Amino acid sequence: MKPVQGSLPDIMPVLSRGKHRTPKSGGCFMEFASYLAGESWSDHPACTHPVLASLARMVNDCSSDDSRSRLALLIPSVIGLTGSDRRIEVMVALRTGCEALPVASLDRQRALAVGVLTCERNASVLDPALAERVRPLIRAALDQAPDAERWARDFIGSVHSWSHTKFTPRTADTIIRVGVQGIGEACIADPDARLYTLLERAIDDCRSLLGSAVLTASTTDRTVHLPALA
Repeated sequence: MKPVQGSLPDIMPVLSRGKHRTPKSGGCFMEFASYLAGESWSDHPACTHPVLASLARMVNDCSSDDSRSRLALLIPSVIGLTGSDRRIEVMVALRTGCEALPVASLDRQRALAVGVLTCERNASVLDPALAERVRPLIRAALDQAPDAERWARDFIGSVHSWSHTKFTPRTADTIIRVGVQGIGEACIADPDARLYTLLERAIDDCRSLLGSAVLTASTTDRTVHLPALA
């Protein structure tokens, strides 16, 4: 899939939750991505990595009706971000866990802390250099939820088979679901802004991992640095 450079059409239906059979009934983030990429109308288009697409669908559905339309600015940026690089699913899940961990409810914090530590372990296996680069991101998130980190490390220590567990797209999807729902339901001033930032940073992470060939898919001129800690 070649990267697509362009902008949103002058007229597009309003983004809405869920799956839609045709554009006439509205559309979600990934359905419009399929439209812009010239694919058949679908919320699972080939133009975007499945795990990044999963995050985009979750952010779309968990954003409020008043704020969801802002996500349309990011749609062209996901087109062309695909491939078989196994680091993508780990990085998208890790980004989600780290963004959600400080604000999610206690029960979700524990699950997310386990997820973040799982991503850290798998990043170390797949790409030690990447693991080193994201270590400050991980540490910053865990430091904001110390009780959850302690619980997660105790839990992991009690599960003897944990070190042999494979990281799969399903693992990533679980972390993404818990994380995005945790942000959407968090008692914070503007969960929609945090969801937007999460998706924006995950897109930048994927672009950085996949290389400079996909930079033209962006509708902005911002320089990509992984990870974005701000």
